[in-house]
Amino acid sequence: MSTNSEESIKSGLSKREALALTRLAAKNKTVITIADIEEVLDVSSEKAKKIAYNLANKKWLDRLKRGVYLIVPLEAGEKAKYTEHEYIISSHLADEMYIGYWTALNHHNLTEQVPLTVYAATTSRVPTQEIHNVEYKFVTLPEDKFFGYGTKLINTQKPVNVATVEKTLVDCADHPEYCGGITELAKAVSRAEQRSIDWEVVSAHLLEIGNGAAIKRLVYLTDRFDINLPRRDELEEGFTKGYSKLDSTRGDEGSYSSKYRLLLNIPEDEVLEAGERR
Repeated sequence: MSTNSEESIKSGLSKREALALTRLAAKNKTVITIADIEEVLDVSSEKAKKIAYNLANKKWLDRLKRGVYLIVPLEAGEKAKYTEHEYIISSHLADEMYIGYWTALNHHNLTEQVPLTVYAATTSRVPTQEIHNVEYKFVTLPEDKFFGYGTKLINTQKPVNVATVEKTLVDCADHPEYCGGITELAKAVSRAEQRSIDWEVVSAHLLEIGNGAAIKRLVYLTDRFDINLPRRDELEEGFTKGYSKLDSTRGDEGSYSSKYRLLLNIPEDEVLEAGERR
């Protein structure tokens, strides 16, 4: 970058603002809070808020939500176009979260589709928002469904919670609308069988979340691909009496299966074809 460009970006930066950025960079911070500024400068919350406000106005910080900012590095250029990895941004938008649903399917290589929305599960209500042309969608789960994730290092050093492959399948059966529908889940189930997925864990997770519709969907799909899902009798006991849609993203047309207590609103050959695309 040219010296003129650097001077253009730095114009109006106070010594305290520059010191804050330098110390935050030394801590390898890319997404920060007001508390981070308080800590590195040993200032009050009010002063830290003012510094953050000034740095945002000068395009050194990009506001993600109230009190949370993305640092725009010098190498981003004069127009300050920069973004962090989507998983890392997502992890700062909710206090408790894990990457899940269609995004987790992609993470685990269970789909070749790259969803335009980043999906994450949380226990709080977090509004959907768009940051740098990426939509972030948070699915609110009750505490008893918020499990089945592990920590992954993103960009080699930043930990982010991501659903395990087993919980990803269960979550997608619970909410097909957040994974691209049943054809995407069928593809994922078929691919998962070729890998070291623990179907015993899948069954345990299904029973733990206790959603009869999710149980019926995964039992149906595993049967289609000749997968022996453990604890079958217990799972069938979890079938709800009413008929659930196989694909919650589609209409009410289709045939009813008394065996699975499902409205098969997507043709079986379409399910099988999706599973073959692996």
